[in-house]
Amino acid sequence: MSGSSRPSNHLLQTLPAAEFELLRPHLAIVELTKDTVLFEAGAPIGDVYLPHSGVVSLIVGFAEGETVEVAKIGRDSIVGGTAVLHDGPSLADAVVIIPGIASVLATDRLRAAMEASSALRQVLVRHQQALSVQAQQAATCHASHTVESRLSRWLLHTRELCGGGPLALTQECLSQLLGVRRNAISIVAHAFQEAGLIRYSRGNIEIIDLEGLQKAACECYTAVRTQCGRLLKTE
Repeated sequence: MSGSSRPSNHLLQTLPAAEFELLRPHLAIVELTKDTVLFEAGAPIGDVYLPHSGVVSLIVGFAEGETVEVAKIGRDSIVGGTAVLHDGPSLADAVVIIPGIASVLATDRLRAAMEASSALRQVLVRHQQALSVQAQQAATCHASHTVESRLSRWLLHTRELCGGGPLALTQECLSQLLGVRRNAISIVAHAFQEAGLIRYSRGNIEIIDLEGLQKAACECYTAVRTQCGRLLKTE
């Protein structure tokens, strides 16, 4: 990465100049290809990713073969930051669900920079707190809310991370991320389309009534958005 220009990742954009310079020489650009597994649950995290675009989902699997998303990360944050703070293996699979590009650097490089800067450590702590907010709210949402409200929340958050535009997502992918049967996603997606909230065709979802989808979403959407906005100073 040449010069002092900053990638369009919120964490990198908001770092103080001195802290960004600690990282800049070690940053490389990589493509985030759809369905790529960046790291698996139980495995060490060798590299961390700071998306400029695209979305990475943190997914937990169960013994019965079911899966559910516990959090998602886009241009707002960092993928794998927990390894820098806690020096342990990943607790979830990190899978690219929306393709894009990212800055990447070795975990040990980021850890060394963090040890040299208390300001950088504070930034990383806030980003991991925001990730914990997502995970905690996701557990509550999964247990308490309908597929309709959960899918609405999920689409709204993903749209924010992508900056708008159609989302290339199959019903099978959505069922795995939300931890529900595919036919449940099919029924709800059809109902949303009939109500004029989305346009869904050939694995592409386009939100056409943002306000209507917001009304259909559960309170988890606003709660997470508010808490994470305060932590990441995006409000």
